[in-house]
Amino acid sequence: MFGLSNFLGLVSQVMLLWPSGKYPDETTVIRSSKRWLSLPPTPSLPWSRGGKYAEINNIQLWYDIFGASNPHHSPIFFLHGGLGNSDYFGHQVQFFRRKGLKVVTVDSRGHGRSTTDFDIPLGYDLMSEDFVALLDHLHIPKASFVGWSDGAISALNIAAKHPSRVDKVFAFSANYNTSGVMDTTLSPVFMTYINRTISEYGRLSPHANRYDDFLNQIMQMWKGQPNWTEPFFSAINSTNVWIVDGDHEEAVLRSQQDDMARWLPDAGQLLLPQVSHFAFIQDPDTFNAMLWSFLGRD
Repeated sequence: MFGLSNFLGLVSQVMLLWPSGKYPDETTVIRSSKRWLSLPPTPSLPWSRGGKYAEINNIQLWYDIFGASNPHHSPIFFLHGGLGNSDYFGHQVQFFRRKGLKVVTVDSRGHGRSTTDFDIPLGYDLMSEDFVALLDHLHIPKASFVGWSDGAISALNIAAKHPSRVDKVFAFSANYNTSGVMDTTLSPVFMTYINRTISEYGRLSPHANRYDDFLNQIMQMWKGQPNWTEPFFSAINSTNVWIVDGDHEEAVLRSQQDDMARWLPDAGQLLLPQVSHFAFIQDPDTFNAMLWSFLGRD
């Protein structure tokens, strides 16, 4: 998902700056009057019993559920971005819980609190099947998906390969092939995000001492995935999809969003103002309002 040529060198540098246990750590927060140049602290999920684990595809997939079922709306699954975890959607989970909708957060395999099998290559198909299996585990026939970055790629993948399980997709900052990824090592915001996620991995992961193995898995995935072309999108019910990005996106070329919107002729395309790849924490009010405009209508 990131500019791969410089990424490994960057990670080796930021690991030397790994925070020493204090959380949240101010060295991984950027404050700026220009929202797109800021990186606010990672939110917290609303209080719960600490989430649960589902044994899925030979791993332990962590998830949590907030709110009760709503007869007028499908449950909403939040799928986070690469290297991240479900906590990044804390503002959105709180918002939709207050709206009376059922929300499910899930840490992708190997991310956050979920385990992984380091002998199996990581891939979007594999992660997508994990999420569909979680739907089965929770006896949820159909859900809406809010995805960020890698999570948005998985959401679109599910929409293409399991259309009967998808109500709506809000795909924020997805790319459809690796040529659309920018060199994020040039972005101080992204550098700080990477530093933060290293610390969060050490705090949350059951494999806390295997970050190098985790990074190798995800780097191998990013080298060749996704690799979609226009025909892939023909299987998606584009009426129920929004392709979304920030106008100061620093990770994905705008042309990727434009292409996907063109290949999904009935989809909506939205450009959020004065935010970047981290819009959901940079301007959660606007992000939530747009989510509600899409997901809140019958």
